[in-house]
Amino acid sequence: MNPSMELRKFGSTERRVPVVGQGTWHLEKSNRAAAVRALRQGLDLGMTHIDTAEMYGTGAAESLVGEAIAGRRDEVFLVSKVLPQHASPTMTIEACEASLRRLNTNRLDCYLLHWRGRHPLEDTFGAFEELQHSGKILSWGVSNFDVDDLEEAAAIATEDRMVCNQVLYHLRERAIEAAVLPWCASRGIAVVAYSPFGQDRFPGPRTAGGRVLEEIAAAHHATPRQVALSFLLHLPGVFVIPKASSAAHVKENAGGGKLHLTGAEISRIEDAFPLSPGPHPLPML
Repeated sequence: MNPSMELRKFGSTERRVPVVGQGTWHLEKSNRAAAVRALRQGLDLGMTHIDTAEMYGTGAAESLVGEAIAGRRDEVFLVSKVLPQHASPTMTIEACEASLRRLNTNRLDCYLLHWRGRHPLEDTFGAFEELQHSGKILSWGVSNFDVDDLEEAAAIATEDRMVCNQVLYHLRERAIEAAVLPWCASRGIAVVAYSPFGQDRFPGPRTAGGRVLEEIAAAHHATPRQVALSFLLHLPGVFVIPKASSAAHVKENAGGGKLHLTGAEISRIEDAFPLSPGPHPLPML
């Protein structure tokens, strides 16, 4: 029997969201028809969490997502992000409304501040609350926030309002495990891993770490990338949003959400890709 995609509660929301979603950074650079087909195939395979942002292609990615989800909006957990330079009270609302128009929808399931900027968090979060009160967003969160940022945000936001933190996380960049991930886990805040394959840094089969992934993958009749996704997901409250612009990559990504590693396999991967000692400042792309 083919196992189904694992679902997890998304922060303090009542939504249960697939652990593997679909990222769209640079997706607008792909063939548009192929990209739309890939997103729709992802929905068919249970990857109904789609993440985008006004920054991606200056809105082109949102337009592409809007085409892909046409007629299927109710299936999707749809997330977009506001740029920090747009995060004033008035501009946040205007940016959200522009994203909604490009996505051809009347609501976002979650809306994020893309990273810290010059506008006070009180102003941005106040605009998020206004958007949520009007039904234009159903929840909100942040992206690229380190623990000091999260502490500041938590002091401003009322309890359970901030539902997620989207951060860089992959095998070669495990810094969030030191402080960010435990902080979020202790407060029930979802952690969404972007670039879970590390952009162009995925370990090749001739590297020591790559050989470990190959061996574990062979034992599960899986691929190294599926093993990598499964490893990132072994801690509670974590979600991943890999990008895929082809049918083959979409299917491969979906398989990562159905693979379960043993404790011994997780330990082997931790040893092959160790968390560096010392301070762990938040990485970001």
